[in-house]
Amino acid sequence: MTTIRDVAKQAGVATMTVSRVINNSGYVSETTRAKVEAAIADLGYVPNMLGPSLRFNQTHTIALIITDITNPFWTTVARGVEDAAQEKGYSVILCNTDESVQKQEQYLTMLRKRRTDGMLFVPADNNADIVRSIQEQNVAIVLLDRDVPNVDVDIVRGDSFGGAYQLSQHLVELGHQHIAVLSGPKNISTSIERVAGFRRAMEEANLNHNLDNIYWGSFSQTHNYPLMLEALQASPRPTAFLAVNNFIANSALQTLSEAELRVPEDVSIVTFDSIPEIINPNPFLTAAIQPAYEMGYQATQLLLARLLKKGPNTLQKIILPIKIIKQQSSAPPLGLALNS
Repeated sequence: MTTIRDVAKQAGVATMTVSRVINNSGYVSETTRAKVEAAIADLGYVPNMLGPSLRFNQTHTIALIITDITNPFWTTVARGVEDAAQEKGYSVILCNTDESVQKQEQYLTMLRKRRTDGMLFVPADNNADIVRSIQEQNVAIVLLDRDVPNVDVDIVRGDSFGGAYQLSQHLVELGHQHIAVLSGPKNISTSIERVAGFRRAMEEANLNHNLDNIYWGSFSQTHNYPLMLEALQASPRPTAFLAVNNFIANSALQTLSEAELRVPEDVSIVTFDSIPEIINPNPFLTAAIQPAYEMGYQATQLLLARLLKKGPNTLQKIILPIKIIKQQSSAPPLGLALNS
């Protein structure tokens, strides 16, 4: 492996001179700089940037800890993070927890050893102790998408309550009387807030009988088949469903197809975060669309502002607005549609 001494020998200079060229510190003549850079190129030398970074207690890396990289929502968030980080000369370490608290802890342990400067963190549950343990190690942290109760921390997220409330209102306005929620876990804020938005809409519409139609499950695409089957066995059977994320919606669509139920003729379905148009040019699902790229970009800007001591004096709770996109998956219930 080529070392800094090899570069210094080939360039005919001291190792300190090579270090000054690499770190752009101290005076080096243009002639000497050119010789050192030529030696670096000839030898294929890759400088170890970690050493000098540690002397200044900085590594110029941040971590993005998300829960499911296969979900297009999170890949779009990640792109926003990367773009904002690159603009300030920071690198991003991507960690995918699969909603597993155990994997999350493994990644947090690894990141502590690597001494990342900050973290953009999507927690796998609402355990405040995890966030506090990161803060106690003087690592800057911004929560993404999800809130954690009883802890003071910067957060950038979408309007989960408002999005679910508007989607539920949309179903009520279409004439649906029997509506159910296909939710994620009970211990994650996005599930809790979206169920709360649904509850508010049902109470305002005097459809309180639907408050029992809440089915708690998983955000994973593969674990919600039994959840949908249970919901379809309810009496009366719901004519519309609010799926709290796009993977739950896709699982529900597959189950409905196997049950030979048509969407939206027999059952309407609405969701959060449909598949992006770049992947699916003919969107089908009525959805509450969160600004995923902006979420990642703004969270990274806030994190880097904290690292550079240029952030706001108070903690930030940034809630980004959502946009309701009405597509073919929602329509009046069959009986009402036939009579209209």
